Parts: sequence; C-alpha cells; structure tokens
Amino acid sequence: MNRWRVSWGWPVVAVLLFVLVALAPRLGHTRGTNAPVWTEQPIGVPSRVEMRPAWVELAKALKPAVVNISTKRVEQGAPELPKGFEGGSPFEQFFRQFFGNLPPHLVRSLGSGFVINPDGYIVTNNHVVDGATEIRVKLSDGRELPAKVVGRDARTDLALLKIDAAALPVIPLGDSSKLQVGEPVMAIGNPFGLEQTVTTGIVSATGRVIGEGPYDDFIQTDAAINPGNSGGPLINATGQAIGINAAIFSQSGGSVGIGFAIPINLAKPVITQLASTGRVVRGWLGVSIQNVTPDLARAFHIAEPTGALVAAVVDGSPAMKAGLKPGDVITEYDGRRIARSDALPRAVAETPIGREVALMVMRDGKTLRLTAKIIELAEVDHPATLASAKTPPLGLVLQALTPEVARDLGLDETQGVLVRRVEADGVAASAGLRAGDVIVQADRHRVRTVADLQRLIEQHHDPTPILMLVHRAGGNLFVAVARPN
Repeated sequence: MNRWRVSWGWPVVAVLLFVLVALAPRLGHTRGTNAPVWTEQPIGVPSRVEMRPAWVELAKALKPAVVNISTKRVEQGAPELPKGFEGGSPFEQFFRQFFGNLPPHLVRSLGSGFVINPDGYIVTNNHVVDGATEIRVKLSDGRELPAKVVGRDARTDLALLKIDAAALPVIPLGDSSKLQVGEPVMAIGNPFGLEQTVTTGIVSATGRVIGEGPYDDFIQTDAAINPGNSGGPLINATGQAIGINAAIFSQSGGSVGIGFAIPINLAKPVITQLASTGRVVRGWLGVSIQNVTPDLARAFHIAEPTGALVAAVVDGSPAMKAGLKPGDVITEYDGRRIARSDALPRAVAETPIGREVALMVMRDGKTLRLTAKIIELAEVDHPATLASAKTPPLGLVLQALTPEVARDLGLDETQGVLVRRVEADGVAASAGLRAGDVIVQADRHRVRTVADLQRLIEQHHDPTPILMLVHRAGGNLFVAVARPN
C-alpha cells in the first residue's frame, strides 16, 4: 500500500509544480522579487495602455473648443501688497500711505472658457469678467476676437459671453447628477496663461460647500487646477462637460490637488436664462437658516440633526405669511427631503415664481404642514433686524446695549446684551460665540439686559444646552451653549 502511494504521489507532485510555475506570472511574485504582490490588471478594467488613447483622442477633439479669455479693468487706489509685506508688517503702513493715493490703474487678467454653441456662445466664470472694461477671446486657431457679456450671475459665479464667429467647435454638456466619486475627469484651460493645458484626475467628492454663496454644490477634483483655469471645462470620460472649473484650495497659489468645479446641472438653467433675458430669476422664501448640529437637535428636542433650522424670518416675506417662526426646522420642501440646510436655498431658487409649495416643519417636537407662495428674489438683500448681547458664568464679558453703543455698532435696536470678549476656555467659545455678537434670546425668552440673561441661565435646570438666538453681521443664528457646571 505504501509503495502504491509513493508511485502515484510523485506524478501528482510533478503536476502541481508545473501548474504553480505556469500560474506564477498571473499571481505575482513574493517578497524579494521585482514584481509586486498584486494583480496589475483587474478583471473588466482596461489596462493603462488601453486607456491612454481615449484621453489623447478626447484632448484632440475638445481642446479647439476651449478658449483663452483676457480682460482689462480699472482699479482704484493701491495695488495689491507685494508678497511678504501683508499681515501687519512694518512696510505695510508705508506702502498704503505712499501708494494709497495713486490714481486708478489698469489691471489685466487671464481666464478660460469653452464654446457651447457654434454661433459663438462661451461659458466662463463671473469672476473672470467681473468689472472688465474690455474682454478678448483667443481661439485655438489663433484668432483673437472681442467679446460682449450676454449676462452674468454672481450668485453662481457664471457668465455667458458672445463673440462674432460661426461654425465653432463645441463641447457637449453632460449630466453631473450621474457623477461618481472616483470617476476619471480631465480639466482643460490656461493655467498661468499657458494655453490649452490638459490635466487629469478623479472626482474626489461631490456636493461640496466651500462658502462661496447660498447655492454651493461643488465638484471636488484632484485634476490640477491653477489660476487661469477658471471658467474652463471639467470633462468626463465620454467627452462631455460635467463641470466648470471655478476655485482651488491652496496656501501657495498653486494646485495642491484640491480643485472645485460648478456642476453642469446647476449651470444649465442659469445659462438658459442668461441667453434668453440676460438675467436669472430665482424664487424667494424669506428665511435665514443654519444647519442643525447635534447640540441644537438636543436643545430643540429633535431626534436627528437634520433639516434647515430657521434663524430669522423676514417681515412680509412668504415665510412669514406661511406662519414660519425662528426655531422651526424645515424637513421637507415641495416634496423634497431637506437633509442639510444648504439644500433649501437651491430648492427655493428653482421654484417657479407664484407657485405654492408645501413645507413640513418640526416645531416644539411636533410636525406641522405649512404652505408658502414663492415670490421672486430681489437683487437687494433682506437683512434681518439686529439687537444686542452680554454674559456671566459662560466665559463671556458682556455689556448692556445702550442707545450710544447701538449707534456706534450700527444697530437698530437698543435691547439685548453685547458680547465684548469670549474667554478661550469657556463653554461659550466652544459653542461658537464671538466678540461682537448680540444675544437677543435665551431658552426662547427675550433678553433685554444682562440681568435677564443671568436669570434665564440660573433657571435653566435641564441638562440640555442653553439655546440662544444671536445677531451676527446682519444675520441671525442659533447657538447651543452647554449648561455651566
């Protein structure tokens, strides 16, 4: 029996060795060899050699539709401080005194854009052409033509230009709602004035809010974007523009792999209106809102930190007529769930003027259904009324808001307490209160004096944070301050 096993065992071993040798190149090599220990070509994914020609062909086809935009504008006063002299250096005061009285001077700048219509319509960023006294567009064939602004929209940083040309190559517009994180993209533009530059990368994130405006919804990409790329297209792998390059995050002025593009789906209705009327019409509800933090959710007795928290309601606005109040949390708008506050301005802006919409609102732990009739957003802002502030065991130095103090601060009201200083290690600082804030409510009670605030804090026996309504820089916001020990 043993001899039978041996006689049949050796052939089996030989076959196994042969199979292992044959499969070794596919499995990779072990430590100590030149090849890595992984599969270099995942199943179903083309190799790098197979992918390269796609980008090459796309670049060849699309670069002719990307243009260089040069502008001239007149600026008043001193030019920008030289690098290294800003931030309170001894030279800064001299520089501003010496150059501050200079006459208006001419400033030249460069940007990018791309053709979306063969009759000469070009999309770019508003900041590329804002304030320009002269705009010139250089095409890929070397022609340089004057351009006029058909319309521009500062709120979304978009502008539509027109040049006198025909039969131009165009870049088709895609659908940015289908973008996936990790999807490959290509940026084309004129960084630092270097025309027709192409960079590639991936979609790093979508729905980014970077503080540029009420309609922030940026695509983040690691495709290199630099000054001069503004207004150029962000292209997907099928050759469609799915974004308009607009901003970078950088401390050096150059790309660090964090660039931002305006989603093309946000741009499409804006471009359509600019082409039709030269301006953009948006809906207006008339509320100031903020995100619901976990602390605010506890203070308002809300199960989850979702929705848009109403910090202020403008007098006479659709929101006020609908019955909305500060402290309400809007969880649904016209059938659309509002998970974060930044989703509400975009939804309202897209609403047809005169339409009645349903609002689902959380108030005092109960769900309400309200109806608001949307009106047109005026170009002027609707500032909320200001008030005042001051504090005790919260780590604040407070002051009563006298008529004299209110006048010095440009405030309309003389009731409340003014925050003069915030101690860095206090609970107020942790909650986000700042010097200059005016506290007008605490635990939903009006604060008229420092004594009022002291009393409301002492009466707050609930372990949840103390809810405060604060006026800051012309707006309202709620702050949840941890109860002092």
